[in-house]
Amino acid sequence: MCEYCGCQAVASLDQLTREHDTVVRLISHVREAHRNGEVTRLAQLAREIAAVLGPHTEVEEHGLFPALAPDFPDKIAALEAEHRRIESVLAEADGPFLTDPTWPDRLIETLGVLREHILKEQDGVFPAALAVLDTDQWETVEAVRARAGTRLPTSPA
Repeated sequence: MCEYCGCQAVASLDQLTREHDTVVRLISHVREAHRNGEVTRLAQLAREIAAVLGPHTEVEEHGLFPALAPDFPDKIAALEAEHRRIESVLAEADGPFLTDPTWPDRLIETLGVLREHILKEQDGVFPAALAVLDTDQWETVEAVRARAGTRLPTSPA
């Protein structure tokens, strides 16, 4: 991922980036399971992605995004709408996914949206945060992270 703007020198952005990296790895496993018709594996991987994104999204929406919204209201609103769309399809992995023949393809389509979403954040939001956020706003982001924690796996995905 991004290594040119200095984002990873900030602990909060480094953690968000590592979560993105984990999600991207999991997406590659989803694509393989989809090619192999492994619907149960798709659901397992979707739940893993959702677990990583839970605290990740909390940090963004309760720490980072509120600080950026005054300067970029439309962009932040669009990112939050994408969060809802992604969460909705991932949540179906806990439901009747085996009886819905459209779910695997909708999952793949949604993970394409997620992949683009990650690029928007890493190429736009994170560098903007470096430029815009002040010390108090970074402390808020860190406080949200402390409450939310992380769900990164202890071993590589």
